[in-house]
Amino acid sequence: MKTFGKGLLSASLGLLAFGLLLFVPAGTLHYWQAWMFLAVFAVSTWIPSIYLMRTNPAALQRRMRAGPLAESRPLQRLVITAVFLCFAAIFVLSALDHRFGWSMVPTPVCLLGDALVAIGLGVAMVVVIQNGYAAANVTVEAGQTLVSTGLYGWVRHPMYTGNVLLMIGTPLALDSYWGLVLLLPGMVLLVLRIRDEERLLTAELSGYREYTKKVRYRLFPYFW
Repeated sequence: MKTFGKGLLSASLGLLAFGLLLFVPAGTLHYWQAWMFLAVFAVSTWIPSIYLMRTNPAALQRRMRAGPLAESRPLQRLVITAVFLCFAAIFVLSALDHRFGWSMVPTPVCLLGDALVAIGLGVAMVVVIQNGYAAANVTVEAGQTLVSTGLYGWVRHPMYTGNVLLMIGTPLALDSYWGLVLLLPGMVLLVLRIRDEERLLTAELSGYREYTKKVRYRLFPYFW
């Protein structure tokens, strides 16, 4: 119940922060795309979280330890801070785009964005289910074992694959094409995070070097 209470509080505060980042710059509550996005985000995170709470609460606790203060590596603190700022900027820029009509996104494209958001978040949660050590911060725990099956059989960092889908889908869901300009810096930050994380995993996680030879791609099959 303690984990459930923390999770509920964290989710509620997160949605409140998202709402402020969207509705304040939009200048209105009549922004159905934002309401739809928040609903999709909530459902796509709460249902898997409840499942993890019942089946693997330790994995859920690892996912809740997020943010710069949870990182032990200096580069990761800088990167994750920049990632949070980039994601917040996507919200604000997309809301401003909606407010001033800089780009006109058809409703089917907005719904496609919502689908990408749901898929991206779903991929991230499946990763946690398949790998209970998949934390929100970069670390190797005592007794941690290598997972090379499931989504990890396709790419080495499937959680970040889900994050990319989330970054693509978010501005589209929020009625903005201009928000996509922040995809490039977001991708650069993910690449920096992955490269530093792989140095740690190669050094401290048994079998990881051999795994990288078996699964060649980090983020997307046949690309990188």
